[in-house]
Amino acid sequence: MRECVLYYAPAQAPQTAKLKGILVRMGIRIRTVAPEQTGERIGALAGMDGYETGKGADESAGALEAEKISDEVLVMCLSSERRLEELLAALRKGGIRIPLKAVVTKSNCDWTFCELYEELKREHEAMASQATV
Repeated sequence: MRECVLYYAPAQAPQTAKLKGILVRMGIRIRTVAPEQTGERIGALAGMDGYETGKGADESAGALEAEKISDEVLVMCLSSERRLEELLAALRKGGIRIPLKAVVTKSNCDWTFCELYEELKREHEAMASQATV
């Protein structure tokens, strides 16, 4: 498996160029997720063995689902915990703030990108509400 990061931005974000620069310097492939790809499985988007893009994904449904995604999302598929820590440190140092982040796992690789987004959004809102209590 080759290291990659799936990145979705509903509109051109000012930090996109800086993010891409960090990933290039670290040798991590970036896959920009298009609105019509949000119905694809995470495993397929990340290029994992056993997953094919376009299998079971409805592009028109993906485009409709993408309308629900109003935030930047970063999904990381890295070779080790150390690489994850290095990437997160580089993002902090670069001033890049993307609250909705996930790591590809055995549990979420079968989810569609939109399903993962919805789960991340729920978790983020739950943590934010607890922080204000």
